[in-house]
Amino acid sequence: MSVREEFDAWAADGRDKGMEDRHWHTAKHALARMPVEPGDVVLDLGCGSGYAGRALKEADDAGRVYGLDGSPEMARNAREYTEDEDVGFVVGDFGSLPFATDSVDHVWSMEAFYYASDPHETLREVRRVLKPGGSFYCAVNYYEENVHSHGWQDSISVEMTRWSHDEYREAFRDAGLYVAEQDSIPDRDIEIPDADAFPTENWETREEMVERYREYGTLLTVGVAP
Repeated sequence: MSVREEFDAWAADGRDKGMEDRHWHTAKHALARMPVEPGDVVLDLGCGSGYAGRALKEADDAGRVYGLDGSPEMARNAREYTEDEDVGFVVGDFGSLPFATDSVDHVWSMEAFYYASDPHETLREVRRVLKPGGSFYCAVNYYEENVHSHGWQDSISVEMTRWSHDEYREAFRDAGLYVAEQDSIPDRDIEIPDADAFPTENWETREEMVERYREYGTLLTVGVAP
């Protein structure tokens, strides 16, 4: 199954809003770090329901926000969630972004980058569209150090790329982006039950759940265009 087919089905089932609910716990902290100024052009890569772009427009008064997704149904749903004419959505491929060179101030991606068929090509495209000094905020929960994410590939038909911290930094640099920062953002919002409630449907021990959400959290890598 293609990325388009997989996520068209998710959108049709209403799972786009579920993704938003799960990701917001750490996404809000990463979004707050983005140096978006009034009038900036922002691209949300793999936008899903479009929640990140809407948040940046409302909080930072970005001039124009574009949400790009490989799923037409995701993009259609996202359009229905906002009436702001400065927030638009397009269907496109991560390996050939439909934007001019040096035309975007900031790129954001949450839990989408690893679906790229060629992540190195995607990074080169991000580098191409970014203006000098522009930034790419790439947030993922599926990465090598997060051992609790390794089984996720078994539950989805789309092939995903699982890189380590070092591999992300190396790939960013190979694409011509300076690595400005990289760290893990813990999920402090999710409720972790007391030890006597375990095992649960998803977790054998409380220690495992604490490790997943409080220690590993979301990996954020920030690249800056020269």
